[in-house]
Amino acid sequence: MSVAPIGPITTNRELIGSYGSYEEAQAVVDYLSDHGFTVGGTLIVGTGLHSLERVIARMTHLRAAGWGAAGGAWFGFLIGLFLAIFSTTVGAGLPLMLWGLLWGAVAGAIFGLISHAMLRGQRDFISESALVADKYEVLVESEHAAKARELLRGMTR
Repeated sequence: MSVAPIGPITTNRELIGSYGSYEEAQAVVDYLSDHGFTVGGTLIVGTGLHSLERVIARMTHLRAAGWGAAGGAWFGFLIGLFLAIFSTTVGAGLPLMLWGLLWGAVAGAIFGLISHAMLRGQRDFISESALVADKYEVLVESEHAAKARELLRGMTR
């Protein structure tokens, strides 16, 4: 039950199971690990890969400004925190952090609006991307395949 090599890394490895989700394949490797199997060198290989993009919402001027402000606020806060390290008292450092947060939010909102306006209506949506597979195969080194199969016989699904 050996798998056709897809590259040098799969050479000398055998397929011990094929699963419909990554979580199932991960549970198998966890089970093997919990039962003393040396999982070093074990592979979880996704086959039949697809790019998936899920549209979440429409991008508006208000959303662009909000996302920009949030990112800018974090950046500004970190700059303020860095400057506060060099202040002589805690009371002197706190205003630096707050001003950094405020000006970062303002600059981020402006940058977000300008960036969105420059797109001129192209890609007016927010999305998240993922790489998904049709199935996930667990491969172990050939010399340990028999032990892995034996351990998996005791696994309840």
